[in-house]
Amino acid sequence: MLPHLHSGRQVDQAILSEEDRVVVIRFGHDWDPTCENGRVPDFNKMNELYDPCTVMLFFRNRHIMIDVGTGNNNRINWAVEDKQVGIIETVYRGARKGRGLVVSPKDSSTKYRY
Repeated sequence: MLPHLHSGRQVDQAILSEEDRVVVIRFGHDWDPTCENGRVPDFNKMNELYDPCTVMLFFRNRHIMIDVGTGNNNRINWAVEDKQVGIIETVYRGARKGRGLVVSPKDSSTKYRY
């Protein structure tokens, strides 16, 4: 079960407390994987999180940007599914090498194209 973070302080502590793993923070609700989290408005405002679903990745207290082909390297605007764990692995490998921006193994620019 994933922990719920209800304040900006809890989000900060989750990011600061992990030294060897990628911290994946999804702003959303349990019942709706594409819903913005209204419980942490200070963090939403600080990071300009206006999309219904936002996933941000951190490693050793550092925000890791990822190029998934959408033009927005700061965050992912959909809930990461089990089959997309390659994104997290890519972030881990790049971040361990000191990179602040990594390139996704798969171009997701057409993810929502019909």
